[in-house]
Amino acid sequence: MSNTEALKTRRSKAVANGVATRGIYAARAENAELWDADGKRFIDFAAGIAVNNTGHRHPKVMVAVALQAEQFTHTCFHVAPYEGYIALAERLNAATPGDFEKKTMMVTTGAEAVENAVKMARAYTGRSGIIAFSGAFHGRTLMGMALCGKVNPYKKAFGAMPPEILHAPFPNEFHGVTVEQSLSILDNMFKSSIDPERVAAMIIEPVQGEGGFNVAQPEFLRALRKLCDDHGILLIADEVQTGIARTGKMFAIEHADVAADLVVMAKGLAGGFPLSAVTGRAEVVDAAPVGGIGGTYAGNPLAVAAANAVLDVIDEEDLCARATEIGDQIKARLDTVADRQGMDAIGDVRGLGAMVAFELVTDRDSNNPDPALTQAIVAEAEARGLIILLCGTRANAVRLLPPLTTPQAHLDEALDILESSIEAAVNAVSIAAE
Repeated sequence: MSNTEALKTRRSKAVANGVATRGIYAARAENAELWDADGKRFIDFAAGIAVNNTGHRHPKVMVAVALQAEQFTHTCFHVAPYEGYIALAERLNAATPGDFEKKTMMVTTGAEAVENAVKMARAYTGRSGIIAFSGAFHGRTLMGMALCGKVNPYKKAFGAMPPEILHAPFPNEFHGVTVEQSLSILDNMFKSSIDPERVAAMIIEPVQGEGGFNVAQPEFLRALRKLCDDHGILLIADEVQTGIARTGKMFAIEHADVAADLVVMAKGLAGGFPLSAVTGRAEVVDAAPVGGIGGTYAGNPLAVAAANAVLDVIDEEDLCARATEIGDQIKARLDTVADRQGMDAIGDVRGLGAMVAFELVTDRDSNNPDPALTQAIVAEAEARGLIILLCGTRANAVRLLPPLTTPQAHLDEALDILESSIEAAVNAVSIAAE
């Protein structure tokens, strides 16, 4: 029995079934490469789901964490605060868009950050309603899953959701939902479902992650900003997956020249260490009562040290520009494959920066989803040494999230594997259909 098979057996007996896992058991990793328990090498185009934007074990991040570990690993910021947290807050206040005074609080996970942003919005406005969007993913906590715009598996079997959480359609040209239609339905919601004066905030991912890497059009984000301003509603940008240079900007909402009242971030912030943050208008962040936000592990010193190093690396290695370069190369390769005869299964290629997805369909006339082909491509790529991920409300999109530090040689190798995996899976489906 291989090491991997032995670990699979142990996992099935010891770990909760609801914790979804892949069949790759990691033993070590470096930048864009990962080796499993049996020594098989993979190029990692998942990056821990957009966490390792600076690659696995970036040397500068590892040094920063080691130095912090020599000083202290935990005091609880509520008990004995420390300079690193304050310095990181200052840097995030400066980095997020918006020409206004800002403040920051830190927690541990993206879901925690979302929860705290909602608490701040409700405390500041005195309102309780929250509007999210179809296809959204905002976490697996009670409030997080209520905000999610995808039922299976995030809401399925978990009972009643918190009240006054509504969903508007996310505009998606590929699926025939225009910006005008989405805005019209929002307007109707204010007439038929909830008084806008009861809405504390709208929360939106500038590029939907789990929902399928659907990109919010700049005009839609600008229209939401105006709508929020007209009704005294706060705009929350969920940048958990899109932030920290992933899309070619530090934050994806910058592509629309829009400033949110609150920006939620996590994943890529600390280079593989658990850390999240809410940064926003000082008066909004300060609306929560003293002691009403935070947590025992919130802003862990090791993760904060890592995050400060991550921000240095992004600046020193110009990773925003590199994200754009990587994304352009991925999209160009996928467009080339999609244009070939017999590749009608690739219905759409989309994304911003190094956050790219392609959607698989049975045919381009109907755009009916083909989740079986999608799974086959992911499995074929894994067999050939490339880690990629599924996404989309119809489970028919493949998402690509390479580290922004991926060497060109590894990027080229990964794209060759991806192309051959798509061809092999499509050909296998065609043969089976004959």
